[in-house]
Amino acid sequence: MAERSGAEPTADARAGSRRASAFLARRSLRVQRRAWAAVFAATAAAAALLGAFAFVIGSVLLAQPPVDRYAGADAVVAADQKVTYTVKPWGSEPRTVTAYLPERARLDRSLLAKVRAVDGVANAVVDDSVPVALGDDGSAAVGRSWPSAVLTPYELTEGRAPRTPGEVVVDASLVPAGTRPSDPVRLQVGGAARAYTVSGVAHTGHRGAGAPAVFFTEQRLTALAGHPGTVDTIGVVAEQGVSSGALNSALRDALPSDTATGRDVRVLTGAGRGQAEWLDAIGGRNELAQLLAAVTGTVVMVALLVIASTLSQAIHQRSAELALLRAVGASPRQIKSAIGREVTRVALAAAVLGGVGCVPLGLTMRSLLTSDALPLPVPVWLPFAAGGAAVLVVALVARPVAALAARGITRLRPAAALGAARTSEPAAPGRFRTITGAVLAFAGIGSAGVATAQGGQAAAAAASGAAASLVIAVALLGPWIARGAMRVLGVPVRRLGGVAGFLADRTATAHTRRLGAAITPIVLVVAFVCVQLAAGTTLERAADRQAAAALRADLVATGPAAGFPAEAVAAVRKAPGVSAATGVMRSAVVLAHRELGDPKLERLPVLGVSADQLTGVLDPRVTSGDLRNLTGSSTIAVGEERAHSLGVGVGDTVELRLGDGTETEPRVVAVYERSLGLGEFMLPRTALTGHVSAPGDERVLIGSTGPDTAEAVRKALAPYSGVRVRAAVPDDVRISPSTSEQDDALIVIGVGVIGGFALLAVVSTLTLITVGRKDELRLLRLVGAGRRQLTRMLFLETGLVAVAGLVIGTVVAAIPLSAFAVSMAGTAPYMPPVQYGVLAGAVIVAAAAGTLLPASAARRRRINA
Repeated sequence: MAERSGAEPTADARAGSRRASAFLARRSLRVQRRAWAAVFAATAAAAALLGAFAFVIGSVLLAQPPVDRYAGADAVVAADQKVTYTVKPWGSEPRTVTAYLPERARLDRSLLAKVRAVDGVANAVVDDSVPVALGDDGSAAVGRSWPSAVLTPYELTEGRAPRTPGEVVVDASLVPAGTRPSDPVRLQVGGAARAYTVSGVAHTGHRGAGAPAVFFTEQRLTALAGHPGTVDTIGVVAEQGVSSGALNSALRDALPSDTATGRDVRVLTGAGRGQAEWLDAIGGRNELAQLLAAVTGTVVMVALLVIASTLSQAIHQRSAELALLRAVGASPRQIKSAIGREVTRVALAAAVLGGVGCVPLGLTMRSLLTSDALPLPVPVWLPFAAGGAAVLVVALVARPVAALAARGITRLRPAAALGAARTSEPAAPGRFRTITGAVLAFAGIGSAGVATAQGGQAAAAAASGAAASLVIAVALLGPWIARGAMRVLGVPVRRLGGVAGFLADRTATAHTRRLGAAITPIVLVVAFVCVQLAAGTTLERAADRQAAAALRADLVATGPAAGFPAEAVAAVRKAPGVSAATGVMRSAVVLAHRELGDPKLERLPVLGVSADQLTGVLDPRVTSGDLRNLTGSSTIAVGEERAHSLGVGVGDTVELRLGDGTETEPRVVAVYERSLGLGEFMLPRTALTGHVSAPGDERVLIGSTGPDTAEAVRKALAPYSGVRVRAAVPDDVRISPSTSEQDDALIVIGVGVIGGFALLAVVSTLTLITVGRKDELRLLRLVGAGRRQLTRMLFLETGLVAVAGLVIGTVVAAIPLSAFAVSMAGTAPYMPPVQYGVLAGAVIVAAAAGTLLPASAARRRRINA
């Protein structure tokens, strides 16, 4: 089998070597089929996971908001919803970052005449909108002008168009059965609810997921919108025969920019028209893609680590067999070729199966992330592309990993291999592996230390890097960690387990490399799940505590989609038993700043409040300044951490962009401590009113002095639709809700899918290790060990592996989590005990399944077998 040394092998010799390698590969696949089955399962699952994430990311990147409101328009002219920020980092070229505005940016009304004058335009219509509450229950609707009905299009089924300010045309889905033209309808828009006359009923086939419409006269709608000099959008209907591309080009040439508002003009056609309806859809898509990309980085690391560890363990368990082949004359090239053939066959078959399996998994993940504003498409080619990407990654990784794992045997001379063939335990980890593992461990700890001095995304990135470095370090230093674990856990195992405990301790101590390989996947799943769950729950808990401590209001009034006007708050303050009341408006601002020298645009949610009586219902814990000065349109209160990072204090100014892109430099009048719960900025309500899509207060916070206050508040708010008065809770003042559908979906994907894969890797790795111990277990039976002793020994080994993996994984997670929690929340990390208990139970079950089930045949074998 050996090739002649010192001479170039002949063609016949090379052919013979290939035949020998192929023969060895076929024989090994048959003889080692149970071991390769475990590798196959882990590799197929890894390929399915990689393909599923490729599937979902591809779907997200291709997604566009649906076109419903403007289905009848050939083009929509709207203001650019993006803002940019450019800086020149030291020693590099200028860099520009982009963010999407959370509120609608508007156009100057004078652009309407320019649009109508463009060749090919048959009709151009202003499309403003206002929130409307319908009936006593405050059902949500959107108010539009009747001329804009052609953009959907709506068609009258009964009655006529509105002619006076008191007449409306209503969507057929809004009116009760039997409603006829001239009937009254109660609407709240821009103030207290009042009666309007139904002049007509309209129907559309393109309402989609948007709110149904109520149509006013154009003059009435303009007055209600409150911005007569600007418009939300301009819908365009083209002349017959004018193509979408020609219309787009003509409009772009005629409308280079909107100099009156300072915003660039967008011309949206085709699928892009939906961007004018769903303002935040593209910004949300980009944020979702970034989050998925970050999770995908972890997925790639986990998948590659699992593939590498299972392949390495499968080859290491055959060290004695491979050494024997080397000793009897097999050349390094033949052994590498044989292993490569085995791995290629197994990995390719597993990758193809995983590529097929990624489609249903990807579809499931897609269903969790899709929404009305951003339905995720599934082009015909996407499943094939995702599956192909998974197959390619696995195929590229598997063979080099196998060659690296077999290097220790193939480098031995035949004579030295005779000694190696006497034992199935490979030598201790090499110097390079040990040094690399130690460097990664120190790098992970150092990165965690850096995270404590950072904030925001920088702290999260540093903590994430620390977790990844430490997990890889554990994989590389597994035998040394296993040896240390045995010194701690071996004593109680020997003392409590009797003969079985002695056997378990001796076996684990003698095979630390095997024990390290068994612990590594458990460390991986524990560290990953703890980091994913505890990071969120730590921030949620700290924010909840701050919001609860800040809340002084006893009651809260919530109401219609249109919100409460300022008069409603004034009416509440006059109600008997009310000690203080203030409205709360929610919006967002864009902050441009530098982070580690690079430009960054952050969208930050803010509260709009009234300084009068604010301290009676809310206590942000002011550390400097006075909230009573939070008045007018050019003042701001800043959270303590943000003020420190920006280097500002009372009397300084902060450069911000409001939700619609308007630049402002408000003066800091107060700095407060509870910014995690209440947000990093608070602005006067009047500063936000002209820059939000819905200018009403979302809720009213109320301080009460008696048990009858709630009823008095209900009477005060009787003129408004859909009012509910209840006890105040921390979520009423929290800057963001405790959970969202997208957050829940990402948790299911991040913890459920990836954590489930990691648990499968635990089962596969332990099954592989147990299958490799069949001769050892048979020998124990032959020398007199009873079934109960073997069973108890395996139970103790399972417990030892599970406990060691849980403890080490928890420590690995605790290091970056502590840094993250101190930096972001100033507290210790927190994970609900129930969640950790479920994780520990899942790990124990997986460890038992991977150890006890594969060993059942050896335990049942008779002594004379």
